Amino acid sequence: MEAIKQVMRIPKNHEVRIKVPQHVPENELVEIILIIRKKTEDYKQKIDELKEAMNDKHFLSDLKEVSEEFETLDIEDWGK
Repeated sequence: MEAIKQVMRIPKNHEVRIKVPQHVPENELVEIILIIRKKTEDYKQKIDELKEAMNDKHFLSDLKEVSEEFETLDIEDWGK
């Protein structure tokens, strides 16, 4: 079994076209499932993940490291 994911917006005519890879033989039986996510759920999930990230030690460590690297770059640029 092979899974292929395509994410798209529903157009005005509510018809979607699916691009099937060339290696899939003609007349091959496929199963198509539409998973419809509401924007509010996605937005809420993203906000929840951001809140969780603020308590994630690895994330905070990476964020600090990147900030320090940019600080060094900023200082170097000012010296030019």
